[in-house]
Amino acid sequence: MEGFRSTHVVPEGGLPSWEGPDPSRPSARLDSLLPVMLAGASGDWARVVCSNGWTCWVDGRLLVAVPQRPPAAGRPTATEADPRPLLAELEAAIGRYRELLDQYADGRLDLEGFRARTAGLRVGAVLDGPSAWLLDVARGRWSYCEAAQLQPYATVEPAEGGAAKA
Repeated sequence: MEGFRSTHVVPEGGLPSWEGPDPSRPSARLDSLLPVMLAGASGDWARVVCSNGWTCWVDGRLLVAVPQRPPAAGRPTATEADPRPLLAELEAAIGRYRELLDQYADGRLDLEGFRARTAGLRVGAVLDGPSAWLLDVARGRWSYCEAAQLQPYATVEPAEGGAAKA
C-alpha cells in the first residue's frame, strides 16, 4: 500500500481483531510482529491498517510502538560523532551477553552466576534500513543515526549507582 509507514507491530503471540470497536464483531487474528499503521483510536480500541490496506480494530494497549524519526529529522542533521565506535561498544556488549548465555546453556554457569555477571549490562539498538536508534549507556542518552550521522536526541534517567537505564 502506497504511503504505508508502520507505527506499531503486533505483539508476540498475535492479536485478535474486530470489524469495529465492538467485541461482538470478531474478525481475523493478526500475526505476531505484523507491522501496522495506527489510523485512529476510540478509548482503548485502535483502528489499524495493514500493509495490504486491510483495516481492523484491536486492543490498542497491546500494540508495540515502532521508533520513528525525531521531529527534527527533516532538517540537516549535525554530525556529533561517527557512530562506528558506539556500534562497536554495542557489538561487544551483545558478544559478552552471548558468551554468558552460552556458558549458562552449556551448564558451565548457573542461573545465579548468569544473573550476577549480566547485572548492569544494557544494550539498545533499533535498526530500520539506513537509520537507527542507538543507546549510549555511558552518556545516558539515545541517539538517532542516519547513515554516518549521529545526533543525540533523548536522555535516559540514571539508575541507582549512576548507570543509565532505558
